[in-house]
Amino acid sequence: MILTPWLAPIVWEGTFNSDILKEDYQQKNYRIGLTVSAIGKYIKLLKKFLESAERYFMKEGMVNYYVFTDRPDEVKALNLEISRTLRIITVPEYSNWEQAVLGRMEVLKNQTELLFQKEVDYLVSLDTDIVMLNPIGVEILGDLVSVIHPALYHSQRKNLPYERRPASRAFIPEDEGDFYYQVNFFLGTVQRIYHLTKTCYEGIQIDKANGIQARVFEESHFNKYLVYNKPTKVLSPEYIWSNSLGSPKDIKIKRVNHGDKHF
Repeated sequence: MILTPWLAPIVWEGTFNSDILKEDYQQKNYRIGLTVSAIGKYIKLLKKFLESAERYFMKEGMVNYYVFTDRPDEVKALNLEISRTLRIITVPEYSNWEQAVLGRMEVLKNQTELLFQKEVDYLVSLDTDIVMLNPIGVEILGDLVSVIHPALYHSQRKNLPYERRPASRAFIPEDEGDFYYQVNFFLGTVQRIYHLTKTCYEGIQIDKANGIQARVFEESHFNKYLVYNKPTKVLSPEYIWSNSLGSPKDIKIKRVNHGDKHF
């Protein structure tokens, strides 16, 4: 598929003209904010992540890096050699991994209000355990953009891990849902990302007050949001691929390797 049922483009290798897109981008002089969480031991992955971003992410554009971390001194000690502006944003120490991933929506929401709206036009959220392998450029930009889960892009709706319990704010009825999106890579205009993260954060807080945790943590709330607020562009699994999934014929290029954790 190269179009969604609501006629948003699905970006695969060969479906876009980089030269035309770059020309339009350079005329409008967009500013991009790339956010990444380096919590706890994930700091050990940050250097490799940023080195790959320097090589492959938006080479033609103005990019700021924003690192969310509970150990700012350890990030500074990495002595990162990067050419772009990097801001370290200190976040609370979370008690466990689940609380850390659930807290990401709150941090993005808060920093959008405080900082991002002043400094960038687009926000990109990526996980630290991503290493970019090939160029990721202006073809990804859109008002609200998500990426199809690489392990589930051939799955039928009934087999997708949506939250189906009505008691959760992430609830999606059995007859609803389009694609299943992975929360490890999403982006959009600052205003659209603020609305997304605010809605997800509020849903997480209501579930917490009711003693409920959604099936796939914040990813369940993220997918609920996108069922009713359709992405304006969808990225193919090329953009969140994992080497553990092999090399199927419909994946012409692997733009990242996601999920390798060597602590």
